[in-house]
Amino acid sequence: MSNSGMESLGPNSETPLKIAIVGFGNFGQFIAKGIQRQGHVVLASSRSDYSDYCNENGIKFFKNLEELCEEEPDIVLICSSILSTESVILGIPFHKLKQDTIFADVLSVKEFPRNLFLDVLPPEFGIVCTHPMFGPDSGKHGWAGLPFVYDEVRILKGSTQAQKCAQFLSIFQKEGCRMVEMSCKEHDRYAAGTQFITHTIGRILSQLNLESTPINTNGYETLLQLTESTVSDSFDLYYGLFMYNVNAMEQIENLSKAFEAVKQKLFSRLHGILKKQIIERVSFQKSIPEEKPGSYFLPDNKKMKDFSSFAEPSEKTSKEQEDE
Repeated sequence: MSNSGMESLGPNSETPLKIAIVGFGNFGQFIAKGIQRQGHVVLASSRSDYSDYCNENGIKFFKNLEELCEEEPDIVLICSSILSTESVILGIPFHKLKQDTIFADVLSVKEFPRNLFLDVLPPEFGIVCTHPMFGPDSGKHGWAGLPFVYDEVRILKGSTQAQKCAQFLSIFQKEGCRMVEMSCKEHDRYAAGTQFITHTIGRILSQLNLESTPINTNGYETLLQLTESTVSDSFDLYYGLFMYNVNAMEQIENLSKAFEAVKQKLFSRLHGILKKQIIERVSFQKSIPEEKPGSYFLPDNKKMKDFSSFAEPSEKTSKEQEDE
């Protein structure tokens, strides 16, 4: 359900949220900028040391999750890779967090983190699964109009937890995002037919080693851009889209069937042309002397280069026949 025209999601609270980002790579840093623009406090932890970056940007960095959780953040935002998410979450000391802590994620798949959260988090913890449908490249000039998908999986209504959840979501609404409330299951079904298929086509094109030419069409330029944008993401991300979305295999099979259907259509037409030429050749040979071969014969094997050799010859004008 799209909520692009709704009013502000959260109350105008003067108390900023304390948001802990776990996994502070490029995407975590990108999200942190938007959170800070809305006046909230950002804490960060990651396997790599980003303490210098954090010191320069007003963010408190923690080298281990124990110390991070002792700060009692309102929101724990998981920004790790899809493949490492389970190990990251299982390494968080839940007992050091407040009872009404909210866990959120920004993964490109949604049923996987939803089920993982429900399985391992204490029952009093809130859960909101989100997917900003943009990144550092597409959102470098601002987030206005860009879709932000969310699902309030487990939030206690009418509580402080609910207020903090609304305040968290309002960060993205105030940044101008098009807010889309959608179940995790529905998200993954749509994502398999959009995001995963886009990455798949881009990966296939990358295997062709396409290069720019002096006569690029707009369509070809689009393919080059698609290839560049998809291969700039890690293969782990693509593998995660495949491995952790139950709908991805169906899309792979549909893509394979579609390619076979296109090939079949091409080859069936080619077969029709060859059949016509063979039939007309036999008929033509019976009606003319052998020393005067007709122009409708199949091409000589030595002269064949590609499928264009099978093209039907155009009828010659009387002038061309006289010249011969």
